[in-house]
Amino acid sequence: MRLRIATLPGDGIGPEVVAQAVKAVDAVCDRFGHKAEYSYGHIGASAIEELGDPYPEDTHRMCMESDAVLFGAVGSPKYDNDPTSKVRPEQGLLAIRKRLGLFANIRPVETFKSLVPKSPLKDELVDGADFICIRELTGGMYFGERGRKDDGNTAFDTCIYSRMEIERILSLAFGYAMRRKHHLTVVDKANILESSRLWRQVAKEMEAEYPEVTVDYMFVDNAAMQLIRCPKFFDVLVTENTFGDILTDEASCVSGSMGLLASASIGTHTSLFEPIHGSYPQAAGKNIANPLAAILSAAMMFEYAFDLKEEGKAIRDAVTASIDSGFVTEDLANGGQARGTSEVGDWITAWIVNNR
Repeated sequence: MRLRIATLPGDGIGPEVVAQAVKAVDAVCDRFGHKAEYSYGHIGASAIEELGDPYPEDTHRMCMESDAVLFGAVGSPKYDNDPTSKVRPEQGLLAIRKRLGLFANIRPVETFKSLVPKSPLKDELVDGADFICIRELTGGMYFGERGRKDDGNTAFDTCIYSRMEIERILSLAFGYAMRRKHHLTVVDKANILESSRLWRQVAKEMEAEYPEVTVDYMFVDNAAMQLIRCPKFFDVLVTENTFGDILTDEASCVSGSMGLLASASIGTHTSLFEPIHGSYPQAAGKNIANPLAAILSAAMMFEYAFDLKEEGKAIRDAVTASIDSGFVTEDLANGGQARGTSEVGDWITAWIVNNR
């Protein structure tokens, strides 16, 4: 199969971890007889520096013409430390989501047996945890009207959702619940927010269409507590944009490292696959960043964009083998020998090639 992949390394550690994901993709293609064709583009701070636009038109055109997008990260201290900046790297991420119609972010959270002690939570809480967070990605406060008034001394961000936006993400979430353990948790703040009350109203109406699914409703503050208190309670969790952004980062405590969590953003046009860890500029260029989330994002790309389940499994098996062998970066070394980003990528690539 011909795989046309738009590759957007982005900022910080993005280029380093994406390079390891590309190695894994090439190894899988060699093993299974596929051909990967990569197009590279700018996004985020690197795009601002090069072209003055965090999501240039050429990058968008390339994404639209590709079968999948393999994405690194955006973000830079230069812009984080300048709240008055009118153009920011994160605008590139919001733009690609909006223009590609990527309304759903899917983030699996699972544990690796050998890393259970690495989690800050007790072993008995996390061992066996396996759930999916589904985050609405193109609505809510991140895309609502915003601004300042009163000579800049009052700021506002508007959280706005339509019935259509809520129905399509809930339909996706119910579908995932049907394919898993038939358990869906809808997270909102319906006791306070009008937008959350619409979420809950729509979810209640849709329950009748999925009688096999057990539906729980949970306020976001309680959900934040339950993710830590009893993560094995969850099967499929669905929520709005801002809540999902926060809760999915919190969920990294379950697996033991944010460097293990991959994600898929799907919707109307080309799907995008990315690690959730962000640009981590403090580690950029030091060859210490964990590439596993980016490599696992490549596994999701095979599975979701190309429906190549065996190919995705080959990557997942290689990642599990590297973890079980202790061939990991410093965030997972747990007192053992820490390997470099590129070393881990090379090890996983070799495993894929040699374990046919």
